[in-house]
Amino acid sequence: MLGYTTFQFTLLALALAAGLYMAWNIGANDLANSMSSAVGAKAITHKQAVVIASVIAISGALLAGEHVTSTVQVGIFDTTAIEDPYTLAIGGLAAVTAAGLWITVATWKSLPISTSHSIVGGMLGFGLLAGGVGIISWGTLGRIILSWVTSPIFGALGAFLIFKLIVRVIFDSKTPFKTAKKFVPYFLGVTIFIISLSLLYNTSLSLRIFGEKLSLLKALFYSIFPAVGIGYFGKYPVLSGVESSDGIEDVEDVFRRLQILTSCYVAFSFGANNVGNAIGPVVLVLQSTIGNGLPYFLSNEILLLFGGVGLAVGISTWGYKVIQTVGFNLTALTNTRGFSVDFGAATVMLVAAMMGMPISTSHTVVGSVLGVGLARGVEAIDLSVIRRIIISWLITVPIAALTSVGIYLGVMWII
Repeated sequence: MLGYTTFQFTLLALALAAGLYMAWNIGANDLANSMSSAVGAKAITHKQAVVIASVIAISGALLAGEHVTSTVQVGIFDTTAIEDPYTLAIGGLAAVTAAGLWITVATWKSLPISTSHSIVGGMLGFGLLAGGVGIISWGTLGRIILSWVTSPIFGALGAFLIFKLIVRVIFDSKTPFKTAKKFVPYFLGVTIFIISLSLLYNTSLSLRIFGEKLSLLKALFYSIFPAVGIGYFGKYPVLSGVESSDGIEDVEDVFRRLQILTSCYVAFSFGANNVGNAIGPVVLVLQSTIGNGLPYFLSNEILLLFGGVGLAVGISTWGYKVIQTVGFNLTALTNTRGFSVDFGAATVMLVAAMMGMPISTSHTVVGSVLGVGLARGVEAIDLSVIRRIIISWLITVPIAALTSVGIYLGVMWII
């Protein structure tokens, strides 16, 4: 068995299975959440969302996925404090399995939750059991808890302001469509600028392209060129075939095309930033039982592809449940509202990354949907759905932690 003991080989196989299960869950919940506004606003169909999200999320995982070893410890506790490597490996498997089980339940109930927070809960439960409160990074945990509040609030504020700007500048003008045509290059240029900056600032993608992780100033400089070029020339395909009757429908058609672009960005960013949550347990087992060197059949690229495919399978098979909740049940979405959701969420996530603030993608997107709903009044939002979502957010970490403890104790009792 390639030089491994039976126990090592078993742990590796279990890690691969747990990683695939987690990737499936992430795709069904978090990745589906990222495409919800585009489907809800009818910018794309559900089938188109599945295809687009699958291809682009896999591309994000392969092209911009951070090195897998950086996703293993999650920063919740000091893994070096646990001396027995097999204890650490089994604990990691228990944590990711517990997180996956909770996400399965949440997706079954059509609730969008943070898969990262689920992993945090699983690792927290194992860490407390194996090493006690002394090895827990309470500062990191505190920042994560803070993100429960900041993510939806900032997402809502960003989307609210963007939608209000569109209403003020375009819909309140005497000739909405002509005004929209005039501002398309600016909206398109700023969108491309945000996307470029997100992809280039201190990322592995910039390391691949430029040989270094770009500083903020360099990323700002390089982002200007695609923003100006695509902003100017991209207006032609965006406006191609759109009627010029100056009706509201024409304005929505313009923003439908812009929203497809922002939805693709959200899916790409998601694949790049979240695939590690799925393949982390594989690396943890390797580090704990085999060593830091990855075997030839589990290179970094293979693991990233493995996780990306799992994301695609998840949104393809069960993603419709979360898409229904976020895209349709929270509030009614048009293309201008959907664009505001995606643009606002993307901007908030970029600013948070620059400031080093922990922020949840799913919480930010949900908050952005609420923001455009609030722009039309509280009555435009289904408060009962919001209440269920918030409760699911609050109980994610404790449920995952308790489940992780139960699984770990059960496995240790068996072996």
